[in-house]
Amino acid sequence: MLTIDQTTYDAIIAHAKKDHPDEACGIVAGPEGSDRPERLVEMVNAAGSPTFYEFDSTELLALYKDMWARDEEPVVVYHSHTATEAYPSRTDIGLASEPQAHYVLVSTREHGNNEGPVEFRSFRIVDGQVSEEDVVVVPQLA
Repeated sequence: MLTIDQTTYDAIIAHAKKDHPDEACGIVAGPEGSDRPERLVEMVNAAGSPTFYEFDSTELLALYKDMWARDEEPVVVYHSHTATEAYPSRTDIGLASEPQAHYVLVSTREHGNNEGPVEFRSFRIVDGQVSEEDVVVVPQLA
C-alpha cells in the first residue's frame, strides 16, 4: 500500500496536467528504508513525448547524488500517460529498476490539462511482475 500526503498527491497530478500532452515524470524521495514519500522532485521528460518518458541522465545522476547525501531513496517513481489508462506499459515494466519503489501512474487522457479527475494508480514492479496496490491519501504523513 502507498500512503501519500494530500500535498504531494496534488502536486503529482498538477505536474501531469501541466506537462500534458507530453508525459510528465518525477521522483518522490524519502528517508532510506522508510517507505515515506516526503520530497517531490519534478523531472524533465528528456524524450519530450506524449507516449514515452525518459529521465535526463545528467539530472537523474545529480538527484541520486543529492539523495545519497541526504540518506534518501526513491520511494515513488511517477509518470503520466496522456492517451491510455494508468497502467504500466511493457516499456515502463522494462525500465523499472527500483524494486522497493512505488510506481505511480497518472492518466490525463480524459481531461488533459483541463479541470477534471485523473486516474491515479500505484504499482509494485519487481522482476517484470506488476502488482497493483491501494493508494491512501492522508492530510499529512504521521
